[in-house]
Order: sequence, then structure tokens, then C-alpha cells
Amino acid sequence: MSKVIAVNAGSSSLKFKLYEMPEEKVICSGIADRIGHTDAIFAIKVGDGEKDITICNIQDHALAVEMLLEALVDKGVVKSLKEIKGIGHRIVQGGAYFSHSEELNDRTEKLIEELIPLAPLHNAAHLVGYRAFKKALPGVKHVAVFDTAFHQTMEPEDYMYACPIEYYEKYKVRRYGAHGTSHLYLSQQAQIYLKNHENKIISCHIGSGASLCAIKNGKCVATSMGLTPLAGVMMGTRTGDIDASVMPYLVKQTGKDAETIYQEFNKKSGLLGISCISNDTRDVEKAALEGNPKAVLACKMYARRVADYIGQYFVRLGGCDVIVFSAGVGENSPYFRKIIIDQVKEALHIELDDAVNETIFGGKEGIISKPTSQIPVVVIPTNEEVMIARDIVSVLKIK
Repeated sequence: MSKVIAVNAGSSSLKFKLYEMPEEKVICSGIADRIGHTDAIFAIKVGDGEKDITICNIQDHALAVEMLLEALVDKGVVKSLKEIKGIGHRIVQGGAYFSHSEELNDRTEKLIEELIPLAPLHNAAHLVGYRAFKKALPGVKHVAVFDTAFHQTMEPEDYMYACPIEYYEKYKVRRYGAHGTSHLYLSQQAQIYLKNHENKIISCHIGSGASLCAIKNGKCVATSMGLTPLAGVMMGTRTGDIDASVMPYLVKQTGKDAETIYQEFNKKSGLLGISCISNDTRDVEKAALEGNPKAVLACKMYARRVADYIGQYFVRLGGCDVIVFSAGVGENSPYFRKIIIDQVKEALHIELDDAVNETIFGGKEGIISKPTSQIPVVVIPTNEEVMIARDIVSVLKIK
């Protein structure tokens, strides 16, 4: 048995799970949030116990890592930090450099840093987390697990943009996608619902951020997010696909600069921008059911955008053997699953079991379509952290 840590570092947060491998047992999990503030939150949960929450001054990621490692020893999770055999880091952008997880060393660190302009809020933060752990545990090896890696099997006609090709050659402008670790996990878990291994899967990772993926025989052939996570379907605060000319038009009409409009596209659009209520689907769903016209419109737009991609990927794959719903909305909202499937059920001959659909939420997994449905529809809770743990063991050859 070996202990490994799966890490997801944000600009002001550090999420972690400690696994015992190969059993894939979660021994401990938690988060350091609001890093850089005097009222930061450090929360840790050991096994099935109660979550221990501390409000304190966490000035930087290095201190957050120090607090985590001290807590592991103080709470008896490990007798010694030497028990930790590997650390895996979620990295949002791996560009065209990485088609699979790799050991984090000077070379990979340099390439991840080079890709910061493609994911400025994410890659820089991931490196901060990596360097903090590297300093605290100098003898432990690290693995980089890339959100974009799974999508590197796309063909050029799927990932290229029809802008001057010099922008691709000089600046690597192309579709990279995101949520790849989740889509890979879902494609693997979906195997139990398939009759053979020659399969065509449409996975819908829909949460506050959302993306769809067309998967054929275990490989990504198309995905909805683009150069950045702004593209694709409508999301909690993101526009999804939008005419590029909207940007210069709004700059001219409003007097705002391009960066301001860009931030609005990322942070003030989507469900929030249309409903004028919230970016949380639960709030928008409640308002829609109460008859709020903007909330109703937001829900209809959200469902239509996701359904459009399902239809597109059905054609791209030449059929579909299973549709998978996952992530915050996909796992927990029978309402949104139904209004999405309602958009495609006639064309794809899908029969949703409304009664069963209403019972699947809160971490439950199961088929929500009727046995007579031409395409099974299944809800599978995603687990990106366990994929990181598996890759730590695989890449570092931990026994």
C-alpha cells in the first residue's frame, strides 16, 4: 500500500485528497481557500469523520502546504511524511506538448510555464502549488495531469480554427479543450453500460463550467471547449460560442475596452447574464419553475446549446451507444437533464424514464432512460482526483 496526494491548486485555493493505493481509498481530503487573506479557510476531513474547519491567516500557498502536512501528522493520518510516495497536480493547459500525464521535472515545469498565456489564471497557480510542495517535500516525486491531454487525439480538421494559419504556426491558436481527465474517467466508467468495446460515447460534463466530448473507442474525436474554457456550450457565467464580431461591436458601442468585455464574457454571462439572478442552476431552475421569464429563457438556452452539441456529436461519431451526464448539473439536476434530452429525444429515439431520472442525484449513478430507448442515458459522478492518483502510481511506477 502506498499513499499519494492529488492536488488541484487555484490562484487562492489548494484542494487535496490523500489516497491509499492501489485500493483507491480516500484517507483524507480538504481545502485551503482564500489564500492570501487573514480570514482564509483551512478545512480537512479524515475518512468518514467530521470536517475540521479553521479560519486563519494563510498568507501564501507555501503556508497552506505546511498546514496540510502538519495536519496529516497531527491527526495521525500518517506517522511520517515519508509515507507519501507521490504527488499529482491537475494542470489545466498542456497545449500540444502533452498527450498524457508526465513526471513533473525541470522540463515539464518550463513547458507549463510557457503555456501560461493560454491559461493565465490556472497554469500559474498550478505551478505555485507544485513549487510549494516541492519545497516542503524535496524527496517526493511529482506528476502533472493535464486537462487537455485526453483531447490530443483530435484530428487537425477538428481542432484547427479557420483563421490565418500563421496564428497557429506562430502562436499555437487552436482548440485544446478542457475537463479531459473527467471525460477520460467517464469513458472508462461507461464501459459497464456497453455491450462491446467498439463504442461511441457522448459525455456531458456540465457544471458551472461545462464541456461535451465525442469519444470513439476510448479516444476523443471532438470536444466543445476551445483555445480556452470560454468556448462551447453556455455555462454558469461564460457565454460559450459567440460571434467574434460581438467583441469589437461592443467595444465601439459601450466605450469599454476589450479586456473589460472579455471579462464580462467569462464572469458575467451565461446563466447569470441571461437570468439576472444567479450563475447557480439551482437558483435559476427555481426561478424558472416559478415563472420568471428571464430564468425560463436562460434554462431553454442552456438546454438548447447542450442539445445542439449532442446532435452534432451524434453525427460526428456516426451514431451513439451511450450518453453520459456528469459534474454538478449533470449529476444533480433531473430538471436540466430532462429539458436537454427533450430537445433530442425525437431525432435520436431516446426515451427518458422520468420517474427514475428524479431519483438520481447526490452522488448516485444509474441509467435514466427506459429499456426501449435506442440510446441509453446514464448518470455517472465524475472523479478527476482518482484519475490523478492512478496516474501518479502509473507514471512513477509506485508499487
